[in-house]
Amino acid sequence: MLYAGFMSAALPPFPTPEEPFDTPELLQVAPSAEEPCLRADAARNRAALLEAAARLIAEHGVAGVTMEAVAAAAKVGKGTVFRRFGDRTGLLMALLDHSDRQLQADFMGGPPPLGPGAPPLDRLRAFGVAVLYRSAERLELLLAAQPEPTRRFSHPASRALRTHVAMLLRQIVPDADCELLTHTLLASLDPALIHHQTRQCGMPLERLEGGWTDLVARVTRTEPLR
Repeated sequence: MLYAGFMSAALPPFPTPEEPFDTPELLQVAPSAEEPCLRADAARNRAALLEAAARLIAEHGVAGVTMEAVAAAAKVGKGTVFRRFGDRTGLLMALLDHSDRQLQADFMGGPPPLGPGAPPLDRLRAFGVAVLYRSAERLELLLAAQPEPTRRFSHPASRALRTHVAMLLRQIVPDADCELLTHTLLASLDPALIHHQTRQCGMPLERLEGGWTDLVARVTRTEPLR
């Protein structure tokens, strides 16, 4: 199966403020317009809040993450959490950022077939499988952090995924409307859909993986993977 080697921890360790992200400038995940460069002390405080939220998820699940609970766990005032993240969705989105950055680092600079060095069709297949399995590992967090519809597609992480998929499609089917096809492909990897298919319909991930590779073949007018 393609998924071998793509599974990862649901919540990677948070980097220290001094640790650089290995992420290409073009596809920077962090919402720079909303999250300006922080002073060292502010960056440490932000990391401490995220560590506290991660501990709460490990102990109580996503339902245990409230602004009040995070403030208590980090031993700060509730207003500090609201000032840093805005609301609970902003906090949960920040928790997902590091994992999103790691995925970007993998498909922009990691080993093939997900990273550079493989044919674009192989990379597209590997991309969907990587997103599928990583999403399945953190479905609760992804669903809880789902932004409102007006913010969903404008988030930098969402734009980064679309940019990458569209780039691969332009190499495979340059005569197609690659922007629209990108939305079609990514819709099949929506966390709510994966939750419905796996948790409510009982579909195994192997079936969803096969569906992804079949969809890629049909969209790109190429031979299905045998």
